[in-house]
Amino acid sequence: MARRPLPRILSSGSASITRGREFARTAADSATDVLHPLIMITRGLRLLAGAGRQKWAATPKDRRGPTLFLVAACVLVIALLPYGPFIALAAVMGAAAWTGRERTPVRTGPDEAETARLRALYEALVPYFSTPEDPGPLFAHGGDWEQVFSAYAFDGDGRISALRVAYPAYFPDSEPASRARIEQLLHAKSGRGREYRFDWDEEGNRLVMSVLDALPTSVTAQRFVTAPGETVLGFTDDDAAPRTVPVTDGEDTRDAPGVVWRTGLRSTEPHLLAVGQPGSGTSTLLRSVALQALQHGDVLIVEGSGTGEYACFTGREGVLAVESGLAGALSTLEWAASETERRLIEADRARQAGRPAPEDIRRPLWILLDRPSVLGHLASADGGPDPQELLQVPLRHGRAAGVTVVMTEQFDGLDGLDATVRSHTRARVVLGHCTPDQIESVLGLGPHTTPPPDVPPGRGYARLGTGPVLRIQVPATPDPYDDATSEAQRRAVLDLLPERRTAVEASLPDPATGDAVTASVGVEGLALSD
Repeated sequence: MARRPLPRILSSGSASITRGREFARTAADSATDVLHPLIMITRGLRLLAGAGRQKWAATPKDRRGPTLFLVAACVLVIALLPYGPFIALAAVMGAAAWTGRERTPVRTGPDEAETARLRALYEALVPYFSTPEDPGPLFAHGGDWEQVFSAYAFDGDGRISALRVAYPAYFPDSEPASRARIEQLLHAKSGRGREYRFDWDEEGNRLVMSVLDALPTSVTAQRFVTAPGETVLGFTDDDAAPRTVPVTDGEDTRDAPGVVWRTGLRSTEPHLLAVGQPGSGTSTLLRSVALQALQHGDVLIVEGSGTGEYACFTGREGVLAVESGLAGALSTLEWAASETERRLIEADRARQAGRPAPEDIRRPLWILLDRPSVLGHLASADGGPDPQELLQVPLRHGRAAGVTVVMTEQFDGLDGLDATVRSHTRARVVLGHCTPDQIESVLGLGPHTTPPPDVPPGRGYARLGTGPVLRIQVPATPDPYDDATSEAQRRAVLDLLPERRTAVEASLPDPATGDAVTASVGVEGLALSD
């Protein structure tokens, strides 16, 4: 059967209908653009009228009469003023236009994807924050997550960047193992590859998790604004340090929160121990401390690794010795122990005589040792004394004598440190990629943050005495003679080094007799002779 042709109105009129629709849509858009000011003013007048009705309804009945009288008086005054009605009309139109303007809608809650993420996190916490005996549990499968997550924030990728959790009072938040399970779960569910901080409020049963920004690594060695006896170990978070230090960061100068270590007679942490993995930046920390110590004191450097990373200090003003061999290290440490005893005797004599201490014993003496366990192993193989035995006097009496000991060691050599070193080095620094157990074994307390995904040299944790565990980034202080050092960092270190002395004879007091002896300070270090 042959097809019947469509009516003409249906076959040839579809194009006309489409063009008519487009014309109508264009006309409507044009009318909306032309009438947009009128629409905005009308919307504003409606909102102002609604606000006026709410204000009138909220006004007590005994005050409505005076209010009407005041409004009528204002209208009368405006009507009697020259151009008053026009000014009033312009003011009302301006207020209506401002009130009726289009505003960007304010987001008041999480979207669908963020809600699903929060609900999944809530469900994951249920086994840890609930018990079958709880009659009204905060955490239950299929429960309301909004009553336990009182605050939250998301980053640009949709991952949780801040979270405030309310947990039941029976949760054992004082047990480190229980805390660690919750922190590990939140870390995994919120997204790895970032560093988190966990603040536990045991009194209020609240846990606050926040994402930490990486500490800047652009601060290089420089003259820090500190008082005598203060050493900047590194820089930490803005809300973790009680004071800031002006620093030069590239072309800019800013105030950075510093980890300041105080030494001297009133210091409660007179000696420092830094521990890390190979390449973690312990040598960088020791060079930074040496550059700051040379501003007001003398320095002895003993390098156990023998790699020559401190050759830039050889023969400098204030550097008494740079030793890397076993014999030179033993003789230098023996002299340091005798010098500590001499300072104690001189200070006691000055106090008994009622006069101030001599100038030579008031100048600080710094003993810097890099990996003393290597020298101890060599001394044991050679049948000689362990260099750590010679450190007992400076460690025990160094604070009263103005002697400060700074040691760096690697984790594989911690077992070789004796009890005297462990008990008197109360300022601790851990650098490099470490497990929480390793950090706690050195600092005595675990950090409140997760391990960072990227660990640049000089990045780690610090704890001064019984204080809190702080994140730290040591100022970049590389070996200026290393080929891998950039020109800017090399110049920064060389500018801080004192002038070089080549085989200059200096007069130093003999620790035993107090008589003057000759010290030859040159490329071979410190040699004492009668």
